[in-house]
Amino acid sequence: MSRISEELRARTKAYASSIVRFYVALPKRRPEVQVLGHQLLRSGTSVAGNFREASRARSTAEFVSKIDTCIQEADESELWLQLLRDDCGIATGETVHLLTETNELISIFVTIARRTKGSK
Repeated sequence: MSRISEELRARTKAYASSIVRFYVALPKRRPEVQVLGHQLLRSGTSVAGNFREASRARSTAEFVSKIDTCIQEADESELWLQLLRDDCGIATGETVHLLTETNELISIFVTIARRTKGSK
């Protein structure tokens, strides 16, 4: 596994851990926060899981497919974070950090997918 791949594995794991901690701290007495938080927990942790699968892909096509799934899950996570911020008033420093990290991960995954598809 390349150094970049190892760094991205660690970064996506750290992202998933941040999502878990954010979810745990949410005020779950509000049903809308509970629903959106659960959706975020699912999609946000899926980014790390799918990147791990991509790093073990048996073919270029499988690799690109898993990276595309990382993009989709990160994009979905961005939506849940925005809804929590904009419609539920969950606007914290951690919300800002997670939105920034989500967008950076999306950019990285898009670049990886484009380069991999272009080298075929």
